[in-house]
Amino acid sequence: MKQWLLILLALTLSIGTVNAKVNKQTVVLNVDLHCQGCCDKVMKNIAFEKGVKDIVCDLDTKTVTVTFDADKTNTEALLKAFDKIGKPATVKQQS
Repeated sequence: MKQWLLILLALTLSIGTVNAKVNKQTVVLNVDLHCQGCCDKVMKNIAFEKGVKDIVCDLDTKTVTVTFDADKTNTEALLKAFDKIGKPATVKQQS
C-alpha cells in the first residue's frame, strides 16, 4: 500500500512540474512617467494584465520592465494596455 501511495505522489509531483513551465519573455518599455503616481497607476493596472509575471517601474529612467508569459500575451497587447490607461509606451529593449 505504501508503494502505491509513493508512486501516486511521484506521478502527481511530476505532472505539476510539467505544467509549471512558462515561456517567459521580458520587455523594457519607455513610458512618460512624471511622478510616483504614474508608477503606481502602471503597477496597479498592468500587473493584472493576462500573462504578466513581474513588473518594475523605474521613475529615474522612465522605463517599465515587464516579464510575461509569451503563451498568454505579447508585447503588442501590453502596449495596448499602456495606451488604455493613458500611458503610451514604446519598446526600448526586448529579450
